[in-house]
Amino acid sequence: MFKTLRILILLLVLLTVAGTTWLGRWQAQSWKRPQVVTLYPINAGGDAATEAYLDRLDESAFAGLEPYFKEQAARYGVALSQPVRIVLGRRVRALPPPVPRDGSVLSAISWSLRMRWWAWRETPPSSPVPDVRLFLMYHPTDFASALPHSTGLEKGRLGLVHVFASRSQAGPNQVVIAHEALHTFGATDKYDPITLMPRFPDGYAEPQAEPRLPQARAELMAGRVPLRENEARIPADLTETLIGPVTALEIGWVK
Repeated sequence: MFKTLRILILLLVLLTVAGTTWLGRWQAQSWKRPQVVTLYPINAGGDAATEAYLDRLDESAFAGLEPYFKEQAARYGVALSQPVRIVLGRRVRALPPPVPRDGSVLSAISWSLRMRWWAWRETPPSSPVPDVRLFLMYHPTDFASALPHSTGLEKGRLGLVHVFASRSQAGPNQVVIAHEALHTFGATDKYDPITLMPRFPDGYAEPQAEPRLPQARAELMAGRVPLRENEARIPADLTETLIGPVTALEIGWVK
């Protein structure tokens, strides 16, 4: 009898989790109201230069995001005048759990659970209540190597975004923020995970262009502007990107 009761309780928990996940996905992709994306800055390395930058950080560093989402949503007939609202939240002092390097599925699942637990504990109170939480990991401009890979999670609707602590990098920073934000709405990457080259055709902003290369802009979820068969560049800012039809379908802008 006790064993049966435990099984019933476990099934109830699983059904509740599944229902909550489905409801969250429906709410995220229904676009009945603006989706609040709150940004929480973090000094990733603890250095003084980044600390000074974050002391001066304000909403102007993210000014291109709201107009970009409004313009792109309008291309697909989304009626909202402000589909995404960007809010700069309070700084977070604690560092998130490190992303695993082995790339295994079990490691990824474990990190996702630990990341959601960390976010639940460390997210500062904010108003309005965020639909999406993005933790911005700021690094100095003289960072010795390529920035760590950023991650956006649809489950939990949160992301870990690595950016540079420099006004001159505001354009590329906003591209990465927008990319990871769309992951939380269900968008998938449109590039080859090995070469990082955009996939044709869904990773091209204008797949019908003749000649096909070079492209003038990047599909946001591909992240790079294709120039030659094995060459691409990072967009300078959001004006050099667009949201393609496959991505629009994934996030609910196209039914």
